[in-house]
Amino acid sequence: MKNMSKKKYLVIGNPIDHSLSPLLHNYWIKESNIEAVYEKQKMTINDLKSLFLRIQKKEITGVNVTVPFKKEVISYLDELSPEAQKTQSVNTINLNNGKVIGHNTDINGFESAIKDIQYDLIEKKILILGAGGVVPSIIFALNKMKVSEIAVSNRTKSKVENLRGIFQNIKIVDWGNFSDFDMVINATSVGLKKTDTFNLDFSKIGKGKFFYDIIYNPSDTIFLKKGKETGNQTENGKKMFLYQAAAAFKIWHGVQPEINDETIRLLDE
Repeated sequence: MKNMSKKKYLVIGNPIDHSLSPLLHNYWIKESNIEAVYEKQKMTINDLKSLFLRIQKKEITGVNVTVPFKKEVISYLDELSPEAQKTQSVNTINLNNGKVIGHNTDINGFESAIKDIQYDLIEKKILILGAGGVVPSIIFALNKMKVSEIAVSNRTKSKVENLRGIFQNIKIVDWGNFSDFDMVINATSVGLKKTDTFNLDFSKIGKGKFFYDIIYNPSDTIFLKKGKETGNQTENGKKMFLYQAAAAFKIWHGVQPEINDETIRLLDE
């Protein structure tokens, strides 16, 4: 009977094909000699109830949550970590003493990634494109890193208004109307498909800005290409992905996995 003794971990989302989480986690699992397997599963909102029953029955030991379920899973959880509570966003779930607990490792992932590339955010003006699941985590991390202003722009304005319920200090910007900024973050899913196009005019924003994309696969998105074309610094979400994954791994296995050149190369293959 295959894998019966192995603990099972999942990443859930929709879409999920692009996720490199199984590749990374299974590499770390092997390196750490842990009896476990990590898989990805495409789900709809109607599948969440049965997923949580499987967690309670200990058929699944841990789950990573990606778009569009980071908020949706909260109603099924027994407890939230302080960061997950504050952001109302969960990307890591574990079972602890019979309780299903939700964590947010995206905050740590983003903060560690920015520190890693040695970009100083103090007193910088930030523009975030999108208002989806990961945005509260980014705002939380940006506030911690003492930026001077956070503007959020989303096609559906009501989603940004909801964010303001959590973070009163954000400024709302109409889609396509760029405010003055030092760093622009793409937190939309535009760019996951190579055929995606960004219906925004970046030509007037000037040079010397920092374009940051949460997307890590593909590594060179349409958003980052626009940034390069207009003479700006660019960075994809690969390091954020690595750091949030390492924090989730530590929660589940009590082991701090190594992030090194080999791990980064693994994601480039």
